[in-house]
Amino acid sequence: MRRINPSIKKSDGRQRSGKGFSLEEIKKAGLDQSEARKMKIPVDQRRKTAHDANVAELKAFKEKQQAEAKPKPKPKVQEQTKKKPKK
Repeated sequence: MRRINPSIKKSDGRQRSGKGFSLEEIKKAGLDQSEARKMKIPVDQRRKTAHDANVAELKAFKEKQQAEAKPKPKPKVQEQTKKKPKK
């Protein structure tokens, strides 16, 4: 599984890899904080900015995760084969 990292703009205009996605970016992607943590998406609660590139990356990651998720097999129902006793 690929680790997902946000990109952050520095004060001089260059970009660097961030520690986690902001809560605003996660909300715009249609997730909440607990879902993001379950999907192993890093969350940085100190960040306040929301970059559109990070939101698009989160949406793509979410769709890929849902496509890869295997449905759980249904439990097999066992039929009772015993005959009722005759009276």
